Amino acid sequence: MVNAKHLATFVLGAAAGVALHKYLQTEEGEKMFEELKTKAGDLQSEAEGALDKMPEYFEQLKTQGSDALKQFSPEAERMLQELLDGFKSKPAAPAEPQA
Repeated sequence: MVNAKHLATFVLGAAAGVALHKYLQTEEGEKMFEELKTKAGDLQSEAEGALDKMPEYFEQLKTQGSDALKQFSPEAERMLQELLDGFKSKPAAPAEPQA
């Protein structure tokens, strides 16, 4: 169902598109468009470089995280194991009858 609000939105969008098209036909508009294309290309290259380095970053993060855990909390593994063992050995609470 098309109402006046939707129609006005469409007309304004079309007018903005026409205005942008006319602006891009000017010398200044073409210059701006070329700058945007250059920046987009640079951004794409940077993103691709980051993707290529991502496995290396994750490996470094894993190694440094493990080293930090060992350094700052040498008994963390033992404490976690005791905690887990405590949960395993604790009998489950009986379910309460429902009324």
